[in-house]
Amino acid sequence: MINSKTIKQAVFIDPSYPDFLDDRLFESNDVRLNRDDQLLPYIRLKQTLEARGIPLHTADRLKDGRLSAEINHYWSLGLKEYQPLLARADVRLRGFIILEPPLVAPWLYKALPELTRDFECVYLHNIVGDGYDLRGVDRGRLRKILWPQPYSDVVETAWQRTGRFNKLIVVAGLHNPRRRKPEFYSARIEAVARLNHLGAIDLFGQGWNRWWTLQAATWAYWRHMRALHNAYRGSLDSKMDILSQYRFSLCFENMPMRGYVTEKIFDCLYAGTVPVYLGAQDISDLIPPEVYVNMRDFGTDDYEAMWEHIRFMSDSEWQNRREAGRDFLRSAAGRSYRDSMIHVIDTDLGA
Repeated sequence: MINSKTIKQAVFIDPSYPDFLDDRLFESNDVRLNRDDQLLPYIRLKQTLEARGIPLHTADRLKDGRLSAEINHYWSLGLKEYQPLLARADVRLRGFIILEPPLVAPWLYKALPELTRDFECVYLHNIVGDGYDLRGVDRGRLRKILWPQPYSDVVETAWQRTGRFNKLIVVAGLHNPRRRKPEFYSARIEAVARLNHLGAIDLFGQGWNRWWTLQAATWAYWRHMRALHNAYRGSLDSKMDILSQYRFSLCFENMPMRGYVTEKIFDCLYAGTVPVYLGAQDISDLIPPEVYVNMRDFGTDDYEAMWEHIRFMSDSEWQNRREAGRDFLRSAAGRSYRDSMIHVIDTDLGA
């Protein structure tokens, strides 16, 4: 137990979901919570801080009084239950980190005026207001965050796999945008439906066969339900093995927003699958263009032209794009995604 008389400072993180409380954010052996090694960035952060003698725990242990130090540095990954900490002189509200986009968590962006008042810094994908409203926001407290990634190299067993299908794969769950705009959920459905008619795509993920659910209650889904069911190949436990069976992956973010680059394109690079990307408008500033096929080069919705382009892609060009992806992961720019949480929290502890 941390004792305030013996430990000068400690770090506490409120995770994005209650499932990760009680230090489960740092639990590598839970195959459900640590699916596809998504917790590695937080596990590395804990190892880095504790090597410096700074304990790291989830914030429930601070709030319920189990743990404390002279100075308690608090970060949140999305849970807003921090108000009781405002009155504590031994707690510094260091940062609120928003990884989800406005489409998924609009309430967090609406709370930005409050968050930039209460926290020393608020971290987002962009600090220029692309996709959200800056009115009432203390812009001087905004900082850019990169989506934390598990690796800084390819997964060799997946990357080296041969005998791949010369077609596209989609790994995504079915989602309902609930009238929020702008969104790419509908574009993903349209792409799968039209590419299915060409025999060019296989669809994996949860919910696509559940036509009776709220997630399926959209015009795009019902209009293309037959094609979606025809392309659907079921859910999966891990993305890496299935991605490695395909040469290409349709990689659409949930919405267009500057700086918003998630695990979707990185999963492809780890597996040696060339991504067909649609998402951040500034993607070429973040990831080298030779790594992916940009769907915007085909007017964002000419899926037939895109398919003609990639289905006849030479083996040498395909291999060059894979190797460019591997080089990027190994570069300083690629490692900055892997070490994103360390950069934010470990660096800021010096302030």
